Amino acid sequence: MSHPRHDLDEALLTPVRLSVMAALADDVELDFGAIRDLIEADDSAVSKGISHLENLGYVKVTKGYVGARPRTWVRSTAKGRRAYDRHVRALRAITGPQDP
Repeated sequence: MSHPRHDLDEALLTPVRLSVMAALADDVELDFGAIRDLIEADDSAVSKGISHLENLGYVKVTKGYVGARPRTWVRSTAKGRRAYDRHVRALRAITGPQDP
């Protein structure tokens, strides 16, 4: 039996990227500002995190306008939700009760 740390996802080892995926875990679509405020991070960190997750296919980014104001919406993909779920299961296995 291998140690659960082998199931951790490299992309989700940073707090901001993990927080973004957690915010989107229930297959919701949130705009950039909502994510930024929810995870209490600055624009740059959130932008970099979302870009990294998008490059991996973990989130889908849609850009548009509300009135004349540009907006960015983000939604997790099925691949991203699977990666997030596996990562969380690994964290729980690592931090849960250990058999003597």
